Amino acid sequence: MSLPPNGSGRGDEASVPRKESFDLAEYVRRARSGPCFVCAIVSGAPGYDLEQIVFEDEHHVAFLDRYPTVPGKVLVAPRVHVEHVVRDLDEEGYLRLMRIVRRVAVAVEAVVASERTYVLSLGSQQGNAHLHWHIAPLPPGTPYERQQYHALMTENGVIPWSRDQAVDLAGCLRAALAGMAGTDGS
Repeated sequence: MSLPPNGSGRGDEASVPRKESFDLAEYVRRARSGPCFVCAIVSGAPGYDLEQIVFEDEHHVAFLDRYPTVPGKVLVAPRVHVEHVVRDLDEEGYLRLMRIVRRVAVAVEAVVASERTYVLSLGSQQGNAHLHWHIAPLPPGTPYERQQYHALMTENGVIPWSRDQAVDLAGCLRAALAGMAGTDGS
């Protein structure tokens, strides 16, 4: 996976990454029968090399998406297992989480070229129940018909990448976040 630096590119399809097919049935099986992936990442369980942590504090964790559909996709979640975006957090907890989502999104935009950044909470009580927010920078030049939900759906393919690429991207995001410490973005 090659990430164009922010502000580069001509805004054409050349910046849209190549995708490979994704085994959605296997993913659904794992999501519905496996352990909570966020809790596993928070606990340091083995097997989560691509989900490099880019930010953490006592309440939150932000990490790279194992199956990115756009370059630089990051997930932000509470460290404790909560499942509902509204009911499971009091107002201060919700606002604290949203401040982290914004801070990480600003860092993502500083590192990865994007014409728009999507921020949304997905998941289901039937699988991937742990509350998490997706930060998905849309590559410049993505044709309109491949934007919005199309750009986020693994059914439309995922970007192939390696642990080394994940480590490199995570390092860039950590540096961007460290540069924001103590500023308006915190």
